[in-house]
Amino acid sequence: MSKEDYEIVMGLEVHAELSTKTKIFCSCPTGFGAEPNTHTCPICMAMPGTLPVLNEKVVEYAVKAGFATNCEIARHSKNDRKNYFYPDLPKAYQISQFDKPLCEHGYVEIETEEGKKKIRLTRIHIEEDAGKLNHDEYSGGSLVDLNRAGVPLIEIVSEPDIRSAKEAETYLRKLKSILEYIEVSDCKMQEGSLRADVNVSVRKKGDPKLGTRTEMKNMNSFRSIARAIRYEAQRQIDVLKEGGKIEQETLRWDDVSGRTFSMRDKEDAQDYRYFPDPDLVAIHLTDEYISKIRETLPELPETRKKRYLEEYGLSQKDANLISSSKYLADLFEKASQESGNPKAVNNWIISDISRILNETESEPIEIPFDSHQLAKLVMLIDKGTISSSIGKKVLVELFEKPRDPEDIIAEKGWVQISDEGAILAVVTQILEQNPQSIADYKAGKDRALGFLVGQAMKQTKGKANPKMLNEMFLKELTK
Repeated sequence: MSKEDYEIVMGLEVHAELSTKTKIFCSCPTGFGAEPNTHTCPICMAMPGTLPVLNEKVVEYAVKAGFATNCEIARHSKNDRKNYFYPDLPKAYQISQFDKPLCEHGYVEIETEEGKKKIRLTRIHIEEDAGKLNHDEYSGGSLVDLNRAGVPLIEIVSEPDIRSAKEAETYLRKLKSILEYIEVSDCKMQEGSLRADVNVSVRKKGDPKLGTRTEMKNMNSFRSIARAIRYEAQRQIDVLKEGGKIEQETLRWDDVSGRTFSMRDKEDAQDYRYFPDPDLVAIHLTDEYISKIRETLPELPETRKKRYLEEYGLSQKDANLISSSKYLADLFEKASQESGNPKAVNNWIISDISRILNETESEPIEIPFDSHQLAKLVMLIDKGTISSSIGKKVLVELFEKPRDPEDIIAEKGWVQISDEGAILAVVTQILEQNPQSIADYKAGKDRALGFLVGQAMKQTKGKANPKMLNEMFLKELTK
């Protein structure tokens, strides 16, 4: 039996840290990168006698996420204790939600090669994050940092509707985009603000029964998730083909070796001994409260994409790319309005900016320059102050050390040469050096003109006005 006789069945549990200023049950700040254990208090350190108080903003953000993902919002909900011991969980239980989550029965629509597909959502619930263990390989011990303990999370649980690594990545990217647009999470994967537990199983095609799943925990890279899914699915297929049995367990993905390793047997809900948290009151949401949150929902990715197609005349491909990230979309709109040239702004984003982001493995939120600086770059090219080739150099400078493009051009001496006498001198010299190109052009080979212009741009280090070069070369070649 070949690999093609099996299909992958997956569901994802996505954890997103909410962008509240304070933690879920206390007033400690949630900012990332502080010195260890400086964002802590008796409540998030679980000192005896302390009582949690639910941050209302957490509920608001969760409801917003529910609306944006087509969920039903529960009027009555509650918090539960999920009991398990781990060194970075001071209480030895996590406050989460079990049987009455805030949001249920939603979906996220993704584009696949076969067309649109809905990935159903089982639920979205709120919970607190745990702390972080820092392992010291030199001393052989571990230190705990409780800054993250009590940071609010939403957990978005999908149905097992995902059938490939590519679908999983597309779903995650769409979910990330939605959360960015509604501004409930910054989704900085490199900081752990967005991470996924990946449940993978395989079964013979046509078999309605689900296979035994394994779970890979806390993955925060699209590339690693896709690699891990492909490896784990193949591993399970190999086990089944050899007559073996898949064990339900939690796995660790090693990105260096490209393999999964067993961590522990997978717990079920009963292992956590959920029960209602007696220190927190139930959550009751009025129709008025829910309607008010619905009204605050901003424009979502699909709506913005449609507007870009109609208002700016972007291609489907370009509109997809730009609207996929709120940060790219905001950059595009603001720079377009300021420069008055949306076509040029679009071209910069889909070509050079996207290329640099890919090469540096960066996310759009990490773009160091603002829309004003990009608009200024576009306007300087439109005015003829610099050429497009110099513009590419300015963009690199904006990524490395963002500042006013005019200052960069002045520092580097990159102002475009538009003096007729200077241009004519360059044209004359290039023609003298390339008699064969003159003959080729006169023989009907139009590409020779492009070659000559290219040589002139090379000699002037990209500073010559390309329009003037073209016109002057044509004038000299047709004499």
